[in-house]
Amino acid sequence: MIRLVGFDGDDTLWHSEGYYRQAQAEFEAIVGKYVDLADANLHERLLQVERSNLKLFGYGAKGMALSMIEAAVAVTHEKISATDLHRIVGIGKGVLAHPVELLPDIRAAVEEVAQSHPVVLITKGDLFHQEAKVAASGLSDLFRRIEIVSEKDRATYTRLFAEFGVQPEGFVMVGNSLRSDIEPVLRLGGWGVHMPYHVTWAHEQEHGVTDADAGRMVRVDSAAAIPAAIGELHQRALARLRGRG
Repeated sequence: MIRLVGFDGDDTLWHSEGYYRQAQAEFEAIVGKYVDLADANLHERLLQVERSNLKLFGYGAKGMALSMIEAAVAVTHEKISATDLHRIVGIGKGVLAHPVELLPDIRAAVEEVAQSHPVVLITKGDLFHQEAKVAASGLSDLFRRIEIVSEKDRATYTRLFAEFGVQPEGFVMVGNSLRSDIEPVLRLGGWGVHMPYHVTWAHEQEHGVTDADAGRMVRVDSAAAIPAAIGELHQRALARLRGRG
Protein backbone atom coordinates (compact mmCIF):
# COMPACT_ATOMS: atom_id res chain seq x y z
CA MET A 1 0.00 0.00 0.00
CA ILE A 2 1.01 3.65 -0.28
CA ARG A 3 3.00 4.72 2.78
CA LEU A 4 4.50 8.05 1.65
CA VAL A 5 3.59 10.77 -0.85
CA GLY A 6 6.14 13.15 -2.35
CA PHE A 7 5.39 16.52 -3.93
CA ASP A 8 7.50 18.44 -6.43
CA GLY A 9 7.91 22.20 -5.89
CA ASP A 10 8.28 24.29 -9.06
CA ASP A 11 5.14 24.31 -11.22
CA THR A 12 3.49 21.76 -8.93
CA LEU A 13 3.10 23.77 -5.74
CA TRP A 14 3.95 27.23 -7.09
CA HIS A 15 4.38 28.91 -10.47
CA SER A 16 7.93 28.97 -11.85
CA GLU A 17 8.43 28.30 -15.57
CA GLY A 18 6.51 31.40 -16.60
CA TYR A 19 9.19 33.58 -15.01
CA TYR A 20 11.86 31.73 -16.97
CA ARG A 21 9.89 32.22 -20.18
CA GLN A 22 9.73 35.95 -19.46
CA ALA A 23 13.49 35.94 -18.82
CA GLN A 24 14.02 34.19 -22.17
CA ALA A 25 12.03 36.90 -23.96
CA GLU A 26 14.07 39.65 -22.28
CA PHE A 27 17.30 37.86 -23.21
CA GLU A 28 16.24 37.56 -26.84
CA ALA A 29 15.38 41.27 -26.94
CA ILE A 30 18.91 42.13 -25.80
CA VAL A 31 20.73 39.79 -28.18
CA GLY A 32 18.37 40.73 -31.00
CA LYS A 33 20.08 44.10 -31.20
CA TYR A 34 23.21 42.33 -32.47
CA VAL A 35 22.00 39.39 -34.58
CA ASP A 36 18.98 38.12 -36.45
CA LEU A 37 17.38 35.81 -33.90
CA ALA A 38 16.05 33.33 -36.45
CA ASP A 39 19.37 33.03 -38.29
CA ALA A 40 21.26 32.68 -35.02
CA ASN A 41 18.92 29.92 -33.72
CA LEU A 42 19.24 31.64 -30.37
CA HIS A 43 16.68 29.53 -28.54
CA GLU A 44 18.38 26.28 -29.57
CA ARG A 45 21.85 27.70 -28.91
CA LEU A 46 20.92 28.76 -25.39
CA LEU A 47 19.30 25.39 -24.63
CA GLN A 48 22.46 23.63 -25.82
CA VAL A 49 24.65 25.79 -23.59
CA GLU A 50 22.34 25.27 -20.60
CA ARG A 51 22.41 21.51 -21.04
CA SER A 52 26.20 21.44 -21.30
CA ASN A 53 26.46 23.50 -18.11
CA LEU A 54 24.03 21.53 -15.95
CA LYS A 55 26.77 19.42 -14.37
CA LEU A 56 28.69 22.57 -13.47
CA PHE A 57 25.95 25.04 -12.50
CA GLY A 58 23.00 22.79 -11.73
CA TYR A 59 19.41 23.94 -12.24
CA GLY A 60 18.03 27.37 -11.51
CA ALA A 61 18.25 31.06 -12.27
CA LYS A 62 21.97 31.42 -11.55
CA GLY A 63 22.92 28.71 -14.02
CA MET A 64 20.49 30.17 -16.52
CA ALA A 65 22.05 33.65 -16.27
CA LEU A 66 25.59 32.32 -16.66
CA SER A 67 24.53 30.27 -19.66
CA MET A 68 22.82 33.32 -21.16
CA ILE A 69 26.04 35.31 -20.85
CA GLU A 70 28.04 32.50 -22.47
CA ALA A 71 25.54 32.11 -25.30
CA ALA A 72 25.32 35.86 -25.88
CA VAL A 73 29.08 36.25 -26.15
CA ALA A 74 29.29 33.34 -28.59
CA VAL A 75 26.31 34.30 -30.77
CA THR A 76 27.40 37.95 -31.09
CA HIS A 77 31.03 36.94 -31.71
CA GLU A 78 32.05 38.86 -28.57
CA LYS A 79 30.44 42.10 -29.76
CA ILE A 80 27.88 42.35 -26.97
CA SER A 81 28.55 45.33 -24.71
CA ALA A 82 29.35 45.25 -21.02
CA THR A 83 26.13 47.19 -20.43
CA ASP A 84 24.05 44.47 -22.06
CA LEU A 85 25.93 41.73 -20.22
CA HIS A 86 25.02 43.57 -17.02
CA ARG A 87 21.40 43.60 -18.15
CA ILE A 88 21.54 39.81 -18.56
CA VAL A 89 22.82 39.52 -14.99
CA GLY A 90 19.80 41.60 -13.99
CA ILE A 91 17.52 39.10 -15.74
CA GLY A 92 18.86 36.35 -13.50
CA LYS A 93 18.41 38.49 -10.41
CA GLY A 94 14.85 39.20 -11.45
CA VAL A 95 14.02 35.50 -11.61
CA LEU A 96 15.58 34.95 -8.20
CA ALA A 97 13.45 37.74 -6.74
CA HIS A 98 10.11 36.79 -8.28
CA PRO A 99 7.16 36.34 -5.90
CA VAL A 100 5.97 32.89 -4.91
CA GLU A 101 2.45 32.34 -6.20
CA LEU A 102 0.78 29.05 -5.29
CA LEU A 103 -1.15 27.07 -7.88
CA PRO A 104 -4.93 27.15 -7.36
CA ASP A 105 -6.21 24.76 -4.65
CA ILE A 106 -2.76 23.28 -3.99
CA ARG A 107 -2.65 23.96 -0.26
CA ALA A 108 -6.04 22.35 0.28
CA ALA A 109 -4.91 19.35 -1.80
CA VAL A 110 -1.71 18.84 0.20
CA GLU A 111 -3.62 19.24 3.47
CA GLU A 112 -6.14 16.59 2.41
CA VAL A 113 -3.45 14.13 1.35
CA ALA A 114 -1.57 14.74 4.61
CA GLN A 115 -4.62 13.56 6.57
CA SER A 116 -4.19 10.02 5.23
CA HIS A 117 -0.51 9.79 4.25
CA PRO A 118 2.76 11.35 5.40
CA VAL A 119 3.89 13.89 2.80
CA VAL A 120 7.37 15.10 1.87
CA LEU A 121 8.60 17.83 -0.47
CA ILE A 122 11.24 16.84 -3.03
CA THR A 123 12.36 19.76 -5.18
CA LYS A 124 15.47 20.40 -7.26
CA GLY A 125 17.40 23.54 -8.05
CA ASP A 126 19.60 26.14 -6.42
CA LEU A 127 19.63 25.60 -2.65
CA PHE A 128 19.24 29.24 -1.61
CA HIS A 129 16.51 29.95 -4.16
CA GLN A 130 14.53 26.80 -3.32
CA GLU A 131 14.84 27.46 0.42
CA ALA A 132 13.51 30.98 -0.14
CA LYS A 133 10.58 29.67 -2.20
CA VAL A 134 9.67 27.05 0.37
CA ALA A 135 9.72 29.67 3.14
CA ALA A 136 7.64 32.15 1.11
CA SER A 137 5.12 29.50 0.06
CA GLY A 138 3.74 29.04 3.55
CA LEU A 139 3.52 25.27 2.95
CA SER A 140 6.51 24.03 4.92
CA ASP A 141 4.37 23.14 7.95
CA LEU A 142 2.55 20.50 5.90
CA PHE A 143 5.59 18.36 5.10
CA ARG A 144 7.26 15.77 7.30
CA ARG A 145 10.51 16.43 5.49
CA ILE A 146 11.83 18.82 2.83
CA GLU A 147 14.52 17.64 0.40
CA ILE A 148 16.26 20.04 -2.00
CA VAL A 149 18.30 17.99 -4.46
CA SER A 150 20.59 18.80 -7.36
CA GLU A 151 19.01 16.20 -9.66
CA LYS A 152 15.98 13.92 -9.67
CA ASP A 153 17.06 10.59 -11.08
CA ARG A 154 17.03 6.93 -10.07
CA ALA A 155 20.08 7.35 -7.84
CA THR A 156 18.54 10.28 -5.97
CA TYR A 157 15.20 8.55 -5.41
CA THR A 158 16.94 5.33 -4.36
CA ARG A 159 18.86 7.26 -1.72
CA LEU A 160 15.75 9.04 -0.53
CA PHE A 161 13.74 5.82 -0.25
CA ALA A 162 16.45 4.38 1.98
CA GLU A 163 16.50 7.52 4.13
CA PHE A 164 12.70 7.65 4.31
CA GLY A 165 12.58 3.95 5.22
CA VAL A 166 10.07 3.16 2.46
CA GLN A 167 10.06 0.72 -0.44
CA PRO A 168 9.46 2.15 -3.94
CA GLU A 169 6.13 0.36 -4.25
CA GLY A 170 4.92 2.25 -1.16
CA PHE A 171 5.70 5.68 -2.62
CA VAL A 172 3.78 8.11 -4.85
CA MET A 173 5.39 11.16 -6.44
CA VAL A 174 3.23 14.12 -7.49
CA GLY A 175 4.71 16.45 -10.08
CA ASN A 176 4.49 18.25 -13.39
CA SER A 177 7.62 16.78 -15.00
CA LEU A 178 7.47 13.28 -16.45
CA ARG A 179 11.26 13.31 -16.80
CA SER A 180 12.14 14.30 -13.23
CA ASP A 181 9.12 13.57 -11.06
CA ILE A 182 7.47 10.54 -12.61
CA GLU A 183 9.71 8.39 -14.80
CA PRO A 184 12.50 7.66 -12.27
CA VAL A 185 9.95 6.66 -9.61
CA LEU A 186 8.04 4.40 -12.01
CA ARG A 187 11.26 2.70 -13.09
CA LEU A 188 12.04 1.90 -9.47
CA GLY A 189 8.58 0.39 -8.92
CA GLY A 190 6.79 3.38 -7.42
CA TRP A 191 3.72 5.33 -8.47
CA GLY A 192 3.10 8.74 -10.00
CA VAL A 193 0.50 11.50 -10.18
CA HIS A 194 1.26 13.66 -13.20
CA MET A 195 -0.17 17.18 -13.14
CA PRO A 196 1.08 18.89 -16.33
CA TYR A 197 1.88 22.58 -16.21
CA HIS A 198 0.82 24.71 -19.17
CA VAL A 199 4.45 25.38 -20.18
CA THR A 200 7.48 23.10 -19.72
CA TRP A 201 11.20 23.67 -20.24
CA ALA A 202 12.38 21.73 -23.32
CA HIS A 203 14.92 19.79 -21.26
CA GLU A 204 12.14 18.40 -19.05
CA GLN A 205 10.10 17.26 -22.05
CA GLU A 206 12.53 14.41 -22.75
CA HIS A 207 11.34 11.26 -21.01
CA GLY A 208 10.68 7.56 -21.50
CA VAL A 209 7.20 7.26 -19.99
CA THR A 210 5.00 5.15 -22.28
CA ASP A 211 1.42 3.86 -22.42
CA ALA A 212 2.68 0.73 -20.67
CA ASP A 213 3.21 2.83 -17.54
CA ALA A 214 -0.46 3.86 -17.35
CA GLY A 215 -1.23 1.36 -14.59
CA ARG A 216 1.26 3.00 -12.24
CA MET A 217 0.37 6.61 -13.02
CA VAL A 218 -2.68 8.87 -12.92
CA ARG A 219 -2.86 12.17 -14.78
CA VAL A 220 -4.81 15.06 -13.27
CA ASP A 221 -5.66 18.47 -14.66
CA SER A 222 -5.86 20.37 -11.37
CA ALA A 223 -4.62 20.25 -7.80
CA ALA A 224 -8.13 19.53 -6.55
CA ALA A 225 -7.95 16.12 -8.24
CA ILE A 226 -4.72 15.03 -6.52
CA PRO A 227 -6.24 13.43 -3.37
CA ALA A 228 -8.61 11.24 -5.41
CA ALA A 229 -5.75 10.23 -7.72
CA ILE A 230 -3.65 9.13 -4.76
CA GLY A 231 -6.63 7.23 -3.40
CA GLU A 232 -6.93 5.43 -6.75
CA LEU A 233 -3.24 4.51 -6.73
CA HIS A 234 -3.56 3.33 -3.14
CA GLN A 235 -6.28 0.91 -4.25
CA ARG A 236 -4.17 -0.28 -7.18
CA ALA A 237 -1.23 -0.87 -4.84
CA LEU A 238 -3.45 -2.88 -2.47
CA ALA A 239 -4.77 -4.95 -5.38
CA ARG A 240 -1.27 -5.79 -6.51
CA LEU A 241 -0.30 -6.69 -2.96
CA ARG A 242 -3.29 -9.03 -2.65
CA GLY A 243 -2.47 -10.53 -6.03
CA ARG A 244 0.97 -11.52 -4.76
CA GLY A 245 -0.49 -12.95 -1.55
